[in-house]
Amino acid sequence: MNCTEFLAKLTDYFDGQIDPALLAEVKQHLGTCHHCEVVVDTTRKTIDVYRGAETYELPEELSNRLRAAVMERCRISGKLPDIAVKTTK
Repeated sequence: MNCTEFLAKLTDYFDGQIDPALLAEVKQHLGTCHHCEVVVDTTRKTIDVYRGAETYELPEELSNRLRAAVMERCRISGKLPDIAVKTTK
């Protein structure tokens, strides 16, 4: 297994939805590849931080500005039709 093949199976690895034979290959690769080991460690830490994060409400003005900025980026990248972004004021 090479790094590209490993990364393609990363989601299945974290979800536990991986065939036992493939899991053995993944574990063998992790034992020999420091870069992929770092990816797994960083991803695991990111998931842990996300799961432990508390949610909180943003101030309305900040929420509106953030939403407008995201929508504008999506529009510029071609992921949204060219429409006006409505914000609450």
